[in-house]
Amino acid sequence: MPNPLYDTLFGKYTGHSTTFLFMPDGKKISHDSFIRMAGRSANALSEMGLSVGDRVAVQIDKSPEALAVYAACVQSGLVYLPLNTAYTPTEVSYFIEDSGAKLFICKGSKEEQLADVSSKFGASMETLNADGTGSFPVLTQNKDDSFNTVERDTEDLVALLYTSGTTGRSKGAMLSHSNLLSNANALAELWQFTAKDVLLHALPIFHTHGLFVATNVTLVAGGSMIFIQKFDLESIVRNIPNATTMMGVPTFYTRLLNDSRFNKDLTRHMRLFVSGSAPLLSETHVQFEARTGHRILERYGMTETNMNTSNPYDGERRAGTVGFPIPGIEIKITDSKTGKELSNGEIGEIEVRGPNVFRGYWQMPEKTAEELRKDGFFITGDLGSIDHDGYLQISGRNKDVIISGGYNIYPKEIELLLDDQPGVMESAVIGLAHPDLGEVVAGILVPEHGASPDLDELAKTINSSLAKYKQPLKLLVIPELPRNTMGKVQKNILREEYKNLFMP
Repeated sequence: MPNPLYDTLFGKYTGHSTTFLFMPDGKKISHDSFIRMAGRSANALSEMGLSVGDRVAVQIDKSPEALAVYAACVQSGLVYLPLNTAYTPTEVSYFIEDSGAKLFICKGSKEEQLADVSSKFGASMETLNADGTGSFPVLTQNKDDSFNTVERDTEDLVALLYTSGTTGRSKGAMLSHSNLLSNANALAELWQFTAKDVLLHALPIFHTHGLFVATNVTLVAGGSMIFIQKFDLESIVRNIPNATTMMGVPTFYTRLLNDSRFNKDLTRHMRLFVSGSAPLLSETHVQFEARTGHRILERYGMTETNMNTSNPYDGERRAGTVGFPIPGIEIKITDSKTGKELSNGEIGEIEVRGPNVFRGYWQMPEKTAEELRKDGFFITGDLGSIDHDGYLQISGRNKDVIISGGYNIYPKEIELLLDDQPGVMESAVIGLAHPDLGEVVAGILVPEHGASPDLDELAKTINSSLAKYKQPLKLLVIPELPRNTMGKVQKNILREEYKNLFMP
């Protein structure tokens, strides 16, 4: 029976002894072994009573077993919901409740603190650790490694990824088989991936970049991956000679450039370096090419659409731009007030249309209607312009998103927490330039009259409520926030005033 995503990414490898994953400890996992691992996981999920369309939320470390859960969900017709491993119980609670997840899989070290969250919203709970141990692997033992793949249609929901909005309420982007499959096929062809490619994979797999771009593209092409749990300079340097391609966030590349071993000799076997999830500085482009002879390929995407544009594989990879629309995808720049399309060179709202665009926001029809036009164009909220050669340049983010180390951070969520603390009248959260992470979070506080906020206590609250990457690196107390005549806080003034706070 047809299951578009499973058949294309996984099913075709049954019986293939070719290597899929090269592990840091020297272990190799073949395509066939991985498919069998996924089959056992699918049978375990089925025996738990999960039905087609049920959501499976996971907050687990990167491992072959974790990747097999993704494959098993696709094969079983379940909706896969990956969560950032840094999320706190408070954050996880919202995702479990909103999604109505029937199963929640977490790492064993978090089982005790998350048990109440799971039970409160009626989700079964299992554990899976980075080393492949846990209660879920126990359930897969002795299961049949063959599973009758569930038939699905191209427009059926296959994944649910949450992306926060400026209101502070996270939105679940509904992604279909065709959304993911069309993008993986287009990128594999555009970036000329083949079965000979070995991708150095150091990205997390709870995020679009590491899961739906890096992994799906490799599977479409029939290649293999050096599967490193997280970015580690020594591990990257040691494994680059065995790879042909690498995908990373700008932080990966700036850290590599700080190591003298990273040079032309080390990268002579590589054919492609891809960067995304955050803007890459033009200076990094120049330094990278001078050091290695390679020119980084920068692209542009988002949770709701996967990848939208890319600099060319053959042709000029222009620093400061994210290239051209991917084949089959349309990009236009519009006036944010009127929706009228603007001419080349004019800055406006970036809109995108194509088979990659998501189906809408989970249980949020009004928000979906606001951002998805009737003609199929998605209003991204990003600002940009198209130059006369057709290259797209991102010039800002209409939604005030902060991107730190490749992760999106939404100020409103943090502001709501800060505003609720003793002694704080109001706050403004801004992103400030950082030499390593691109941007970091700074919290600007205005105290209540006659009060003096306890910054140490406030930091403790933040630490227990927000993922590490969202936490302000600095809290500043000022008498009042700058506002325009309409009373709107002028964050641009704050960013300008504190722009050198974290720069050398």
